[in-house]
Amino acid sequence: MTTWITICDTCKREDWVPDTPLHGETLATLVEAEAAARGLRTRRVSCLMGCTHGCNIAIQAEGKLAYTLGRFEPDADSAAAIADYAQMHQASDTGRVPFRDWPQGVKGHFVTRHPPLPQDE
Repeated sequence: MTTWITICDTCKREDWVPDTPLHGETLATLVEAEAAARGLRTRRVSCLMGCTHGCNIAIQAEGKLAYTLGRFEPDADSAAAIADYAQMHQASDTGRVPFRDWPQGVKGHFVTRHPPLPQDE
């Protein structure tokens, strides 16, 4: 099952300076490069409505647990940790990755977990 990394490209952290790239745009570019190297899918959206968490992403796949993560720095280390975690999510049957296996760079960044949608109508 394909795991998608959805990246909010309109996120602005408190230290954003007008007339500079949005933090979300910077993070999206970095995550896209890391994800491509691992064969993961990405998409950008304008607003995940987690503004107080600045630099938000979602990890999702059909039939699996989905996660929203935030409070990332828009840097290469964060992008690598996000892609590493998404790769583990993709390898998991349920989307659950044991805490002991989480990359250090995603610990403390989880905001929500969503159960998969029911398969029946």
